[in-house]
Amino acid sequence: MTYEDLGYNHILESYRIEQNLDSFAVGRVISEHKERYVVKTPTKEFDSELIGNLRFTAESRYDFPAVGDWVAFSEYDEKKALIHAIYPRSSVIERQAVGKSGQVQIIAVNIDYGMIVQSVNRDFNINRLERYLTICYASNVEPIILLSKIDLITATELETLLNLIAERIKDVRVIAVSNESDAGLDQLTSLINTGKTYCLLGSSGVGKSTLINKLSGKQLMSTGAISESIDRGKHITSHRELIVLENGGILIDNPGMREVGIANTASGLEMTFDGIMQYAENCRFKDCTHQHEKGCAILEAVENGEIDANSYANFQKMQREKTHFESTVQEKKNKDKSFGKMVKNVKKQRKDNKF
Repeated sequence: MTYEDLGYNHILESYRIEQNLDSFAVGRVISEHKERYVVKTPTKEFDSELIGNLRFTAESRYDFPAVGDWVAFSEYDEKKALIHAIYPRSSVIERQAVGKSGQVQIIAVNIDYGMIVQSVNRDFNINRLERYLTICYASNVEPIILLSKIDLITATELETLLNLIAERIKDVRVIAVSNESDAGLDQLTSLINTGKTYCLLGSSGVGKSTLINKLSGKQLMSTGAISESIDRGKHITSHRELIVLENGGILIDNPGMREVGIANTASGLEMTFDGIMQYAENCRFKDCTHQHEKGCAILEAVENGEIDANSYANFQKMQREKTHFESTVQEKKNKDKSFGKMVKNVKKQRKDNKF
């Protein structure tokens, strides 16, 4: 294995030299657990933690390593290391943090392709597919849709789902696979290139871990039998993990996501719903909200059947989520700013009263 097999490139190498990091070793974070990280090089793996300065100067979650990050580190004991710096990220896949208003959760970083996995039985949901697409586009990550467990439905039923996707989603590669019969796996394998990173996204039990085992040819990930009561695999993956395939390519497995909250994804929404946004150019008003205005080209297209009504409804729902998230973030910034001013005034008063 080489550094290039891990995804290292000339941009990262230039940064290492420019920032005088050549005295440190370089590695990639392959797993994370409670601010401890496993950092991988072509020959070793290190149980790592942050140096104190990096930890205490961090202003947000973005200042901490995430799975997929490249870091500068130094070994201080057998297979133990300290992380001194984080290299710039080419992409960050994130979503709105569950139960934490105005906060984001980083899923993985330095991703080239987002593999959106949905099983074709009870898990299939075209609205959720559009959510994942929005997250990928906002992160500058190319999406690939994987329909799993196609052995559970008939060829006619599969064709119906493929047509539904084609009507709502344009210019995205769709691959139908079965972990039982291996159907579609050759097509998927042909897309995986050495040094490129692929992040698997989807709900619990759709077959992501089984798919990784198939692609690697090894039992790398634990898998559960399909539950008869809910007709899907049992939740097994509990943390994010980066896996380097021997035949090329890098996979990142993720715990299943029940919620795919939309954060600050303006560009992502525009790309996902490009077909809808093209009509917006003909709206009468530049600040049209596309909800009730007269002369709204989008609303007219929905009424005429030119735009799918369900896709439009999903677009509006995600647009409202994005707006709410942005307003919550701004409100939090204003509160932090006010608190900072108050602390500054208290310190000034104490200083004045001292004399």
